[in-house]
Amino acid sequence: SQKAQLATIGAAFAALLSVFNIAGRISWASLSAYLGRKRTYAVFFALGTVLYALAPWAGRLGSVALFVVLFCVILTMYGGGFATIPAYLADIFGTQFVGAIHGRLLTAWSAAGILGPVLVNYLREYQIDRGVPAAQAYNVTMYVLAALLVAGFLCNLAIRPVAERWFMSDAEVERERASLRRVIA
Repeated sequence: SQKAQLATIGAAFAALLSVFNIAGRISWASLSAYLGRKRTYAVFFALGTVLYALAPWAGRLGSVALFVVLFCVILTMYGGGFATIPAYLADIFGTQFVGAIHGRLLTAWSAAGILGPVLVNYLREYQIDRGVPAAQAYNVTMYVLAALLVAGFLCNLAIRPVAERWFMSDAEVERERASLRRVIA
């Protein structure tokens, strides 16, 4: 039946995206050791902008292969971003508290995992309510996501490592930990 075929195709596409996510975790993390994390993220934002902006075009062409390739590459960057962020945080803030900072970032990432689909769904429904055919309802969404990646690119350019003078010495860290242990006890 057609439903079974569509389900199989959808499952295969999801599996393929997962493979590229995993491949991105390995390849982009390795590449970031040579490029540097900031440059790697610049590539993510720049290439991601282009790929998201091209997605509607691939849909209009009717090229399933091109559409799949675009999103497979996008998923490598998602996996790569997830894998390289701890090292990028260490580059910016030092290694002393990177675990706590990374925990906060993962919390924000989780919130984005909830709010992002809500935004995407809102944009899709808005388009459909305005008479845009369902097959084209994600086009504006892709352009909005591309614009957000441009903003991310600019933010990435503005990032500078924390100045050495702001780091705590080992003695200061130990005093703070001892103080915290007294408060907890």
